[in-house]
Amino acid sequence: MDGRSRSPDDVTRILHEWKDGNREALDRLIPIVYEELRTIASRQLAREWRHDRLQTTTVVNEAYVKLFAQREVDWQNRGHFFAIAAQLMRRILVDHARRELREKHGGGVIHVELSDALSTAAEPSLDVLDAVALDAALQKLEALDPDQGRIVELRFFGGLTVEETAAALGISPATVKREWAVAKGWLYRELTGS
Repeated sequence: MDGRSRSPDDVTRILHEWKDGNREALDRLIPIVYEELRTIASRQLAREWRHDRLQTTTVVNEAYVKLFAQREVDWQNRGHFFAIAAQLMRRILVDHARRELREKHGGGVIHVELSDALSTAAEPSLDVLDAVALDAALQKLEALDPDQGRIVELRFFGGLTVEETAAALGISPATVKREWAVAKGWLYRELTGS
């Protein structure tokens, strides 16, 4: 990267240039996007995914390859790009957890620490959850409320802030905060049975 900070509009413009066939745009986009994906994946793996065999570079490289294979996507903006990146990272992490389960024939479950994601001051702390159970609960939430499901995916798997999530979905930060709180409560009840 050239060291300069890029605005979301710059990334959006470069995404559109790349979609329109400008090879030089892809050359400018790769270092920007790769570094942002590394930041998101590193934050997620350090905070949430406790497993030595799953490395930031592995997740980023797999997400990167899948993202750039999707040239025909009509990238609306930077937020749209990273929303799709969040979906891909979720699939990568959950697929990895499922492979581990198959390899261990029921053992070696990868756990997800949800210290901030699902606990509130009024609720008992929920330290560790199974990644596959989280994905199943999130699929149920998506069936009930697709918007809340997307918010959880962006915030939890994509590591996006409230403001970034709002921009990606084209809604207000207040709506994201409200829906995030409701979704966390629903997921907490679903995962703990309380």
